[in-house]
Amino acid sequence: MHIDLRTISIKPQRQAFDHLIRRFGDKQASRYQEGSYDIQAVENLHYRPTWDPDQALYDEGITRIVMQDWYAIKDPRQFYYSTYTLTRARQQETTEANFNFVETRGLGDMLPENLRQIALNVLVPLRHAAWGANMNNTFICGYGYGTTFTQPCMYHATDHLGIAQYLSRLGLLLGDTEALDKGKAAWMEGEAWQPMRRYLEDCLVVRDPFELFVAQNAALDGLLYPLIYERIVDDYLSTQGGSAVAMLCQFMNDWFDETSKWIDAVLKTVAAESSANRAQLEIWTAQHSEKAAKAVLPVVRLGLADEADDAVVEALAAFKARMKKTGIAF
Repeated sequence: MHIDLRTISIKPQRQAFDHLIRRFGDKQASRYQEGSYDIQAVENLHYRPTWDPDQALYDEGITRIVMQDWYAIKDPRQFYYSTYTLTRARQQETTEANFNFVETRGLGDMLPENLRQIALNVLVPLRHAAWGANMNNTFICGYGYGTTFTQPCMYHATDHLGIAQYLSRLGLLLGDTEALDKGKAAWMEGEAWQPMRRYLEDCLVVRDPFELFVAQNAALDGLLYPLIYERIVDDYLSTQGGSAVAMLCQFMNDWFDETSKWIDAVLKTVAAESSANRAQLEIWTAQHSEKAAKAVLPVVRLGLADEADDAVVEALAAFKARMKKTGIAF
C-alpha cells in the first residue's frame, strides 16, 4: 500500500489577540506580550476599597508619578511566569550545587573563627531585611498599575523570599539553629541593626507604590548589595580565606546584577516621560538614598570596621553615577 504524505500550510485566521493587535499591529505576538500587556483590570470593579473609599481598586492616582501609558514600562528581561521560573530553576541548581560542595567537603568547618563570626553577624540578620523587601514588593504589585510594572515586582518579592531562605541555610550551615536565634535577636535588639530596621519599617507604611519602588529597590538594595555581597563577602572575606561564604552567596551577586538592569530601565522610562516625573524621582532618590546610606553604615562596620565609612561613601558615589545614567541627577 502506498501512502502519500503531503504538507499543508494552514494560514491562521488571526495573528494575535485584538488588544495586542491594537498595540503592536497585526502580527504574531510573543509570549511575553501575551502574558503582560493590557491585562490590567480597568473596569467592572464594582466597589471601592472600604478602607479607602476615595481610591479605586486599581488606581493610577495613588502615585505621584503620571504616565500617559503605564505599559511604556517594560522588563528588558521579558520575564513572564514561564521564563521567570525556568531562569530561577537553573540558578537554584547552581546554588544547590554550591551548598552541597561546601557542606560535603566541610569547607564551613575550615573557616577561621573570626571570618565565621563576621559572616554570621553580617549575613544572618539580613534574612529579616529580605523579608521586609518581600513585603514591600508585594505592596507595589498590589497597588501599582500596569502589568509590565507590577508583574516583575511580584517576581522580585519572591526572589527576596528565596534570598531570605538562602541566608537561613547559610546560618544553619555555619552556626546551626543558634545562629538563627542570634540573628533574630540582633535584628530586634542589636544597636547596629536598628537604623536598617527603622528604614524598612518606615517603608512598610509608604502608600505611594512608586516611591516605595525607589526607596526599596533602587536606594536600599542599590547600596546594600554592593556593600555586603561585593565589598564584604567577595573583596574581604574571600581574600582572607572565606571563599566558601562567597560560594554560598553567589546567587545574591548574580541576582543583583540582573535585576539592576530592570530597575534602571523602569526609572529611565519614567524619568523620560516628563520633567515632573524626573523632578519627583530626583527628590525621592535623594531622600531615600541618604537615609539608606545611614541605615547601612552600622551594618557595614560589622564587617569592615574602620574602612566602613569610606566604603559607604564610594558605594553612594557609584549609586549616584548609576542613577545619572537613567536621567536622575541628585
